[in-house]
Amino acid sequence: TLGERCVVHSGTVIGGDGFGFRWDGRAHRKVPQLGRVVIEDDVEIGCNCCVDRATLGETRVRRGAKIDNLVQIGHNTDIGAHAILAGQAGVAGSSSEGAGAVIGGQVAVSDHVAVGAGARIGGQSGVTKNVPAGAAVFGTPARPLKDSLRELAALSQLPGLLKQFKQQQQELDALGQRVGELERGSPQG
Repeated sequence: TLGERCVVHSGTVIGGDGFGFRWDGRAHRKVPQLGRVVIEDDVEIGCNCCVDRATLGETRVRRGAKIDNLVQIGHNTDIGAHAILAGQAGVAGSSSEGAGAVIGGQVAVSDHVAVGAGARIGGQSGVTKNVPAGAAVFGTPARPLKDSLRELAALSQLPGLLKQFKQQQQELDALGQRVGELERGSPQG
């Protein structure tokens, strides 16, 4: 069902089969996708998006959500009111995004993961576990933003540290060689 004042741009498919298969010992067999999709009022969905219908229940995009171009929303997913999903984001089946959550571009949200209300997921992150309400996360796997930024800052210093390490190793080797020469040249006794 499609609510009032919704905008759905060209090429978007709403209600296509969810990606459901099961292995029967010889081949992957399609699991019938018998559910539905509910798009609430004031939702905008960009070009070339896919909103899969549920396996049994419903896939729901709640009031006021805004979905950019090229976004995949898997079956049985619940997108919260006024959530934002930026371009090329992919939300796997049976996950949920809380009200006001912001999912950056090229973010991948794994199946059965809950992104809390007001959470912010930085672009190109991989979300593999639940994100608390109001949290800001980044990276793959997604971690608290402050931790990720601190790790990236440390990583940027790595080339200089490696150069310093090699120089100190050379100095230690030279000192070791000099100590060996002094020990061989000293009288034994």
